[in-house]
Amino acid sequence: MVTAAPTLTRHPDVLAWDVPAGWVALSSAAVGGGLLRPRWVLNAGVGDGFSRTDLATWSAEVAGQVGLTGLGCALLTAADVSQVQHAEVEGVLAWATVGVTKPTWPVPAVDVGGNPGNPGTINIVVTLPVPLSPTALVQSLGTITEAKTQALIEGGVPGTGTASDAVVVLCPEAGALGASGRPEAFAGVRSRWGAVLARAVHGAVAAGLAAHPWPPDDVDPTVVW
Repeated sequence: MVTAAPTLTRHPDVLAWDVPAGWVALSSAAVGGGLLRPRWVLNAGVGDGFSRTDLATWSAEVAGQVGLTGLGCALLTAADVSQVQHAEVEGVLAWATVGVTKPTWPVPAVDVGGNPGNPGTINIVVTLPVPLSPTALVQSLGTITEAKTQALIEGGVPGTGTASDAVVVLCPEAGALGASGRPEAFAGVRSRWGAVLARAVHGAVAAGLAAHPWPPDDVDPTVVW
C-alpha cells in the first residue's frame, strides 16, 4: 500500500486534488487526457458565460491560484462542484459531481446532432491504493462507466450519462511510495479491485442523484438528447 495519496481541497467553484509524485493517471479530461503523471487534478465549475478556448493555459492558471504547479488534469462542468459526493470502499475513493439536465443514450432514437447545447455533466475522480497495469487502467475506465450507468438507470435517468462526462482514475506506480508487488493485472467488474472500484463509483453517483433526483424541476423528462 502507499504511504501518501492525493488530497482534496475545496475552493470556490473548484475542487483541487494535490497529487504526490509517484502516481499515474488515465483520463478522458478536457485537459491532461490520456496517460500521464499529474501533480494535480481539478474539477472546475464554469458557467454559461465561460468562453476560454485555451483550456490548458486556463487550467494551469487556476491550479496556480490554489497553490498547485506542474502537469495536471482538468475537468469542467456546469454543475455546482460544492455538491460533490464521495464514497470509499476498501481504500478506493470516488468523488462525483452529478449534473444530468441533459442525459443521453449513445445511440439516440432520433438525430439530435453533435452538440446538445449546454449539457449536464458527470465528472468522476477515483483513486486506488494499488498499482494497475496499463491493461487494468484501461479496464478501470470501463468499470467506472458501467457503475455510473447502473446508478443512473436505477435512479430513473433516461440515459447512460451525458455528452460531456469525464473521468480521472489515479493509482500509484509499482514500487513508488511504498507500493509493493506487481501491478494488478485486471480491473474489470469481476476482478478483485474492479469490483471494489465499481461499488465506490456506484455509491458516489447514486448519492449525487439522491441529492438531486431525476427529473429536475426545470427539465422535460420526455426529451431525449
